[in-house]
Amino acid sequence: MALIFILAPKIKLSMYYRFGKVFHFLSVLLFIIIFLYTYSALPDQVAYEIDSQGSMSKIISKNTFFYSGIILFLVLNVILITPGKLIENQSTKNIKRLFPIGDVFRDYMLTWIYSFVGIINISLCIMSIFVLSINNQNEISSGEFNFFFYLIPVFFVVWIVGLFWILLQKFKSLQSN
Repeated sequence: MALIFILAPKIKLSMYYRFGKVFHFLSVLLFIIIFLYTYSALPDQVAYEIDSQGSMSKIISKNTFFYSGIILFLVLNVILITPGKLIENQSTKNIKRLFPIGDVFRDYMLTWIYSFVGIINISLCIMSIFVLSINNQNEISSGEFNFFFYLIPVFFVVWIVGLFWILLQKFKSLQSN
């Protein structure tokens, strides 16, 4: 998100949130592709936790993994995109007053919401690949994903700090008016 603001200073403000929407859309496509690949490569019994000896300690069926993963993906996306759609469509009087069309913070907030959901989708992709690596030790070693697991909390911290920055700037602008 911050990279967009730095690298594209000449783009109209109403364009920023479209980058967030494109990122969200691409993350949805990526999740679908990776999750379907993961589902096709998994055995009938899916382990999602291993103990210290490397043996599988928690197992569920392949179908349970698939349906719970899809439900989690859909619920997270619907719940987290709803505030963005409310702001974008100016659904209530309070939203119209707080985030009027043309306000720079409206675009920042929409960009943040869509990109944050994209980050969550990418995190779900990483976790899906990790489950695949636990179950297919011959193809993918689960140790190869340590770097990606450290990226998930870093992404969340950066995006939450970005949210607080946006809200702080919005509150400052409201106090000055």
